[in-house]
Amino acid sequence: MTPTTSTPRLEKITPGNFEAATGIRVRPDQEHAVSPVVESLAEAYVHPEGVAWPRLIVDGDRPVGFLMAFLGIDWRGDGSLRRSGLWRLNIAAGEQGRGYGRFAVESVATELRRRGATELYVTWHPGPDGPAGFYTGLGFRPTGETSGDQTVGVLEL
Repeated sequence: MTPTTSTPRLEKITPGNFEAATGIRVRPDQEHAVSPVVESLAEAYVHPEGVAWPRLIVDGDRPVGFLMAFLGIDWRGDGSLRRSGLWRLNIAAGEQGRGYGRFAVESVATELRRRGATELYVTWHPGPDGPAGFYTGLGFRPTGETSGDQTVGVLEL
């Protein structure tokens, strides 16, 4: 499906759109699988500059979602492996099924390619109510790794 009103775009999080961003709420049955936007923004704030790439997804004048990419993080914590990918994806409950999730993943892929990356990583909560089908449907493949209790997937760029 494609977004219904216009072409979606990404906006940096600013004082002017902070409330719109933090007002994004996923469906109640998804809340266990993704942190609220305000928590994501707090995480972005405490990480070194350039690690987190938070963006509001807007369609026309409507905030429809939020994404946050991670850029070149120390994956193992020992300096041996750097990865980039999609850290968070929150599509507003009433906006799901309209192509905004796909737009978000494609936007992160475009940004990572621009930065020279050849892979896009993501993690997801496993289980019947998790987003595995969404991510694998976009071409991500499980790596066989886990991060905490989440499945790690990768998309070749």
